[in-house]
Amino acid sequence: MSYIETYLGEAAAILGKLDATAIQKMVDLLVALRARQGRLFLLGVGGSAGNASHAVNDFRKIAGIEAYTPTDNVSELTARVNDDGWESVFARWLEVSRLSDRDMVFVFSVGGGDLERNVSPNLVRALQLAKQRGATVCGVVGRDGGYTATVADACVVVPTVNPATVTPHTESFQPLVWHLLVSHPALQATPMKWESVGR
Repeated sequence: MSYIETYLGEAAAILGKLDATAIQKMVDLLVALRARQGRLFLLGVGGSAGNASHAVNDFRKIAGIEAYTPTDNVSELTARVNDDGWESVFARWLEVSRLSDRDMVFVFSVGGGDLERNVSPNLVRALQLAKQRGATVCGVVGRDGGYTATVADACVVVPTVNPATVTPHTESFQPLVWHLLVSHPALQATPMKWESVGR
């Protein structure tokens, strides 16, 4: 098989193995978050940061949930990294945002954070703060051994079907999961443009 056929076959295999129970739990937690007027804070690094920014738009516009991500403000992000360091950047941002037990922290990450390996320590510190404050934690990650999967109230682990393509598949399936969430009948509050035009 060609690389293209192999890659698409891997994606199909992953799709068939996604944990529908974990996704339903996320739906329930997000419904509860909106009902109590809590805020949704989305965290990601690299490609997952881009996904977090896109997801903020969708959760706000389609699901009617107040949502933010620290990576949308490059000035604050780089000032915090420069002055305080990479490890604390998200936790400090959440502190200023007055993270509370009414809120949710939602992580998009390939590994989910690992302090021992010094992988995404900023996510770990942010989640430690979230747990201290009693905030709900959700995530879509590509490794079940990372910190996010360990502490989350609900976490979708994108199954590994090929160790050589964990990153591209994880970052590709993050949008699939959040688009499923915002379009779920229990969460969708506003019609999407093309669906409403086509009626």
